[in-house]
Amino acid sequence: MAVKGDAKKANTPESKRSKRGIVGFFKDLKAEFKRITWPSKKDFKKATAAVLTFCVIYGIYVLFLDYGFDSLYRIITGVK
Repeated sequence: MAVKGDAKKANTPESKRSKRGIVGFFKDLKAEFKRITWPSKKDFKKATAAVLTFCVIYGIYVLFLDYGFDSLYRIITGVK
């Protein structure tokens, strides 16, 4: 059965939240920050080292690809 346009809106948390405005947003934001479980310094350092290592390895990989495609382009076009 199809619902017509005269159906009442559901009383959802999203509709209540939009009515509270900017003050409600920041209250919700503060509550969400309290729920966050932050990593320990040791875990943070390990994750940061892993990300930086990956970035360096990926950068070197892209550097080699760029050099290879540049060399291939120069061979095909005859540009020095």
